[in-house]
Amino acid sequence: MGRRAADRTRPPGTDGRRARGERRKAEIIDATLRVVERDGADGVTHRSVAREAGVPPGLLTYYFASLEELLVAALSAVADEYVAQLRKIAESADPLTGFAELIASTGSSGRRRAVAERELSTLAARRPALRPKARYWRDAVTGIAHRYTSDPMHVEALVVAADGLCAAILLECIEPDPEHIRGVLARALGVFSADGD
Repeated sequence: MGRRAADRTRPPGTDGRRARGERRKAEIIDATLRVVERDGADGVTHRSVAREAGVPPGLLTYYFASLEELLVAALSAVADEYVAQLRKIAESADPLTGFAELIASTGSSGRRRAVAERELSTLAARRPALRPKARYWRDAVTGIAHRYTSDPMHVEALVVAADGLCAAILLECIEPDPEHIRGVLARALGVFSADGD
């Protein structure tokens, strides 16, 4: 069978080009997040991201027409990852403990995600295109809150407490201790267990 005949029998999109393109976009987004973590959102330029990704600057504009589009993609990647974790936690047997452990990871394995999210969320205050994704995590946190309460004040208190705890860990104002964090979250929700949480 000749090459053209083989191409006709191959389902569309299985020639690997689309998969390679998606991988390349993911690599560029990952490079963008590394730049954000190291230099802040202001450090994100086509040149700095291209250098970090090891690609020509023109390739970035092939995938992302503008820096705004690139930043939206980076924030979306962070938000999607974080929200997937939060939704899984919300469905677990003990969401508050899982949420406390996720927040505590801000001091170690989750630091990069937390720094990038904070930088990009702050940027969203000035760039409306970024706002929907910047608010995305709040909806997921309210999903955890609703496992314990329907009181809107307690729900908002959990969102605010979680945000403040993440900031405090990033600034090394508090230790990333899951038990302490769980206690703070429980108080925000107005739920207390027999051991004093």
